[in-house]
Amino acid sequence: MRKILKTKIIAIGLALTFFLGGCHHQDLKNEGFSIEENKKTKKQQMEEAKTTPFGRYPETIIYTLGKMSNSNNAGMPKEDDFENNAYTRYLKKILNIQNKNVFDGSGSNYNEMVVTAITSGEIPDIMVVEDYEYLKILVEKDMIEDLTPYYEQCASERLKDIYHSYGEHFFDEVTFDGNMMALPETLIDSGPNILWLRYDWLEQLGLKEPKTMSDVEEIAKAFQEKDMSKTGETIGLPMTTGISSDYIASMNILFASHGAYLQNWILKDGTYQYGSILPEAKEGLRELRRLYAEGTLDQEFLFRGDQNIEELIQEGKCGIFFGEWWSGDNPLMKAKELNKKADWRPYLIATDSDGKTSYVQQNPVGKYVVVRKGFEHPEILIKMHNVLFAGLENGKKEFDEIAMYYQKNVDPTARPCSINIDYNDALNRAYNNIYGALSGMVDPSELELMDYSYYQASKRYLKEEENADPEDWAGYATRILACSLLQDDSVRKVEAKYPKLNEEWMETKWELLQKLERETYLSIIIGEKPLSYFDEFVKQWKVEGGERITKEINEW
Repeated sequence: MRKILKTKIIAIGLALTFFLGGCHHQDLKNEGFSIEENKKTKKQQMEEAKTTPFGRYPETIIYTLGKMSNSNNAGMPKEDDFENNAYTRYLKKILNIQNKNVFDGSGSNYNEMVVTAITSGEIPDIMVVEDYEYLKILVEKDMIEDLTPYYEQCASERLKDIYHSYGEHFFDEVTFDGNMMALPETLIDSGPNILWLRYDWLEQLGLKEPKTMSDVEEIAKAFQEKDMSKTGETIGLPMTTGISSDYIASMNILFASHGAYLQNWILKDGTYQYGSILPEAKEGLRELRRLYAEGTLDQEFLFRGDQNIEELIQEGKCGIFFGEWWSGDNPLMKAKELNKKADWRPYLIATDSDGKTSYVQQNPVGKYVVVRKGFEHPEILIKMHNVLFAGLENGKKEFDEIAMYYQKNVDPTARPCSINIDYNDALNRAYNNIYGALSGMVDPSELELMDYSYYQASKRYLKEEENADPEDWAGYATRILACSLLQDDSVRKVEAKYPKLNEEWMETKWELLQKLERETYLSIIIGEKPLSYFDEFVKQWKVEGGERITKEINEW
């Protein structure tokens, strides 16, 4: 498929070169230039484009792309798609580059396409990779370009500054034998999970706003027992089968209130230890086991995926859940569309005796973007992200389309590479900027485009809260209400390490250990096995390879 597409691209490119070259030649003759001078000028333009952060190519560079997409067209306007939208049109205008998607998909479907491409030996010019193992295979098979010289030469000062905010070792994960083999996505410090709940339901029952896990349990139990949705199907507290999650219905706060941090290597007593096998985790399991037996924990949680949990929330059958600061965008914006009277509010639940909330920051490295070995212009990967994350100014007409995307909460998968690159403390920066503008302490005209867009959304929401658009509510709920909870005086970060298991023995064992952990936790929660089985699990975990992995990680 790629060969056929490439042939077509070359043919089109030659035709355009011939046509435009002829026209341009006549113009240059009229201006007194020779053909040789024209060629020299084009050559100079191309060289400048290839070696500078924002240089524009004299001819359109078409690149094939493995596109990580979104099932609902990323929320873009109907006339836009993943090859022709606000981002791709802007990149065409600034850099003169254009993507041609050779495959696209989402979730496991996309990953299957990546595996197929790797197996066939025919990968696109640029491709997003989610799994570290796939990145390793691409490196081992010598299928991707070393990006080191292109990053050093073409990365803008802002792009370098963003990456630098994560510390000097941020690129370690994409570095092989001293070479930078992928451009990494940044996962900003999102802080601890936040509790989102129906305040209108809380008021109807006369309950106080939650501060601790005990309050959360009381509220969830009341919502379920009183059937606040009036459907006969109201659930109490939803939970993902992953138990610890960076998306929705996680129990991280419950475990953190017992000093446990699941699926993380945390520093304790001078060494890094795996949080899921420590005694504190057993106490968290005790709580979940009790909540399930009482009926407060969703009795059907074993059979629900993320999408089903989203639907329960959006359809009004669930009034309380743990999520991220951005849960106001998804799933709650849709919930507000379906029921404007639903009063969803965020709360930070204390885990520590001093009222603070402890958490482990997620691995700051997200997805990886790679370039096919032999592609003529590897530098465009760096350059396109210079442009997309340059800190666009508000108030300029050329940015109107992108501003509209921000206002409509268009999903980041609309961007060609479907990744986000932002400062580690981006949430604090955004909150201070937007709140500052709303309170008159910051001149709104000085805000960058994204912050300005959310400032405008928040302003519209505050002007007419009762009838505000769901998009405006979501902008205010996430960037102001949720982010205000995550300031430094409210949270406490627990140190952790994010090792990549490079040894073959560790890789094979780790998959088995994760399966053992998952099965053990779920069986204890639903009562299939006694709580005391946790101790047997810990012993088995160590014997099956966990002890050796712990030793390797501490040596690493």
